[in-house]
Amino acid sequence: MTAVAHEPTTPAEGLLDIFLSLDTPEGFRAELIEGEIVVTPPPDGEHEKYISRIVRQVIKRSRIDMDFSGNKGLKLKSGGACPKNHVIPDVTFGALSLDLFGSADSWMPCDGVAMVLEVTSSKPEADRETKRRCYARAGIPAYLLVDRETGMVALFSEPENEDHLRRVRRSFGDPLSLPEPFAFELDTADFI
Repeated sequence: MTAVAHEPTTPAEGLLDIFLSLDTPEGFRAELIEGEIVVTPPPDGEHEKYISRIVRQVIKRSRIDMDFSGNKGLKLKSGGACPKNHVIPDVTFGALSLDLFGSADSWMPCDGVAMVLEVTSSKPEADRETKRRCYARAGIPAYLLVDRETGMVALFSEPENEDHLRRVRRSFGDPLSLPEPFAFELDTADFI
């Protein structure tokens, strides 16, 4: 760890300082989610397969040109006395015309993000619950979750406060309609 540049004045600020000074092993990623530091190991091949299938469809089939970033750090609002959430979605999508990623810092605000994608891995409950609340609180319009344990793909949209008003789940193999600006049926046939 590196030295803290200033003396933290609150426990939340102290936690944020500790988080920002972490030196995680290569390939691992650290996130600060609702006051908890979560370190995730590198993903396996199946995890990356789902991401690849979805990104290809989004790029080819969306109504507008979409840009994406894998493992882009987002600073999001937090609830209560916790410091800002520092979350790293598996994939972050935004309109290509906005150039969200070209001049972004390591941790960027979520303005202009159209959708985030997560594929469950070592901490599936964080993807199902905690991150879902974080993305809703931040006002990210769509959260796409591939849940490998349940064999389901879920779309959470219409964020309001701590959650999403609209939730649609489909079994692997069934298509899932993505909202504007994507506006196509996500094919999950090869997720089985």
